[in-house]
Amino acid sequence: MISLTIFQNLPGLPTAMTMRVLIAFDKFKDALSASEACAIASSALSEKYPDWELDLCPLADGGEGLTDALVQASGGKVIRRRATGPRGISTEAKMGLVTWSDISMPARGKISAAIGSLCDDAKVAVIEMASASGLALLRPGLRDPWWTTSLGTGELMRAASLADVSAILLGVGGSATNDLGFGALAALGLSFQDISGASIPVPCPATWHSIRTIYGQVDLPPVLILCDVRNPLLGSEGAVATFSLQKGARTEDRWLLESRTESMATSLCNAFSQPISIAEVSGAGAGGGIAFGLMVAAGAKLVPGFDLVANWLNLPSRILAADLILTGEGRFDATSLSGKGPGSLMMEASRAGKPVEVFAGSVGLPNQTGLNAIAPSWLPLGKALQRTPELLRAAILECL
Repeated sequence: MISLTIFQNLPGLPTAMTMRVLIAFDKFKDALSASEACAIASSALSEKYPDWELDLCPLADGGEGLTDALVQASGGKVIRRRATGPRGISTEAKMGLVTWSDISMPARGKISAAIGSLCDDAKVAVIEMASASGLALLRPGLRDPWWTTSLGTGELMRAASLADVSAILLGVGGSATNDLGFGALAALGLSFQDISGASIPVPCPATWHSIRTIYGQVDLPPVLILCDVRNPLLGSEGAVATFSLQKGARTEDRWLLESRTESMATSLCNAFSQPISIAEVSGAGAGGGIAFGLMVAAGAKLVPGFDLVANWLNLPSRILAADLILTGEGRFDATSLSGKGPGSLMMEASRAGKPVEVFAGSVGLPNQTGLNAIAPSWLPLGKALQRTPELLRAAILECL
């Protein structure tokens, strides 16, 4: 467990004392976006300490909010378009376009190390899988990884390619799928056929048993996948074992889903003459295995999402300039310390000797100072989600 530096005498500080506060929240799932959470914290502090300097920095790692965070920081533009949702119904999705020279130097260094440097006027697409294939797009009764597809994410990637971008940055957090990215690959030109040669247009796990042939090629600019997890594709820490239940799978179906995932992964590797050992790469299980699928079929590279975002947002220098840091998300637990935004920020702040306070809907790390659960334990989840704005505001005012 890491040790936090806490500002013990913050409560009751005289308002005449000027402090610089970095406000860097991630989303509160199903309740607040990262930008909304930052705005609530800013409003609360401005009311109580009007002389404090506030630096707002909405966070993202590889999931929801990635496009807005990166586009806003680099003066790019967000393009909205229709795409196929995770259950086949059209939805409004978005992607960002930014100019290479407008990206911060530290972030350009990270990208160049993975895919090479680009010319100053090159366009880079920023796409978040959650926008077209996200779990949040489905009400609970429709969440089922046997039937959900990444087709819409592939449609966004194809649109980016047609827009003549020089690279695609893809965040794969928050997905509703476990389809190995087959839906996306179908949108990008791969053909999945049954024994009669008929096309299987939506190759999701429920239709995998019919697939006999995979052929074609994927023509894309370099793809860099931002993922916030380290799970391989298969096994006890793989995509099915770790994420399928939250995506709507039944416990009794997990063994079969795992078996078919392994079988289809092998088939894809055979089609592209790639080793199945790619399934063992840390992060290959991200996005329901889309990371694996794009590595095999499109030569995609993986990078920790928060690491790149932090460099893009110049977060290290903003941490050093702050006297106090506020962060948080919907739930803060052990997984938050495994590459996710607020956990990574908390550890970076601790290393820099900066005081940090974390506010979350619920906290799963016992006996840790500096962690504040904003919702009382007796409040039902549905009610807590509805009251998240007021709960966050009240918790910040009480703590500080």
